[in-house]
Amino acid sequence: MRPTLTYTEAELVQGLKARDEKVFSYIYDHYSPALYGVALKVLNDENAAVDVLQEIFLKIWRGVERYDADKGRLFTWMLNIARNTAIDALRSRAHKLGQKMQEIGNGNFPLEQFTVQQSIDHLGLSKVLDQLNKDQRVIIDLAYYRGCTQEEIAKILDMPLGTVKTRMRNAIIQLRNILKQVE
Repeated sequence: MRPTLTYTEAELVQGLKARDEKVFSYIYDHYSPALYGVALKVLNDENAAVDVLQEIFLKIWRGVERYDADKGRLFTWMLNIARNTAIDALRSRAHKLGQKMQEIGNGNFPLEQFTVQQSIDHLGLSKVLDQLNKDQRVIIDLAYYRGCTQEEIAKILDMPLGTVKTRMRNAIIQLRNILKQVE
């Protein structure tokens, strides 16, 4: 049995910048399930998520020069690429507010419908998100996993835009504090 090869975050970044295919393969093997999970959560379509996963890794490969360690960890940067790429794909498929509203129906829906599902539990995010209050979880779910803008969230939840912005800001601050405690 041969030992498992591991890299530090700095080695991963350096290897990506040097276009080291072994490092890229390592990143794909270790991070693709999490990135796929984010894409799947946003798109809710397995085939589309697989296609978007390829695009995500192309963006990582081509855009590693834009990574800034001072702004966050490599994994967080890759998650943001995954989320943004999936949201772009969702929007390009014409999933606009009207279609989102059709999915929701007449507006009489339980808020539990907007909670983050267990499909991302392998990231450990569900335990972190469970520490938010229900209103904050709903807003985070709509914004980060369904690709809604703050204006769309205000319309979906029938609440003032300022309230949505305040709750989202408070949720992000609380998430940041929770994640600092985990590190």
